[in-house]
Amino acid sequence: MATKAPSPVKVFPDSSIEKQVYSFVDSLKEFIPVDNDRNRLSYGLIKYLSGDGDAPEVLVQSTKVEIANISASELAQKLSDGIGKIK
Repeated sequence: MATKAPSPVKVFPDSSIEKQVYSFVDSLKEFIPVDNDRNRLSYGLIKYLSGDGDAPEVLVQSTKVEIANISASELAQKLSDGIGKIK
């Protein structure tokens, strides 16, 4: 039985919204320690920016991310502020 090579990873340019959102959320490692949680939250924020998803206040609750050293409302405020700079 043979295995196929993994799919290539699409790299976004530094100026793209996707790259900016993923980089911003990745900078919050001390508050969101799990990598997959940060990726899920980033995806939700990109959907929000495109007009298709929920606001950061809702995303913090609905994505069920593991939060450390900060309250959920404070994290939602940090996300709102950061996303406001990206728009």
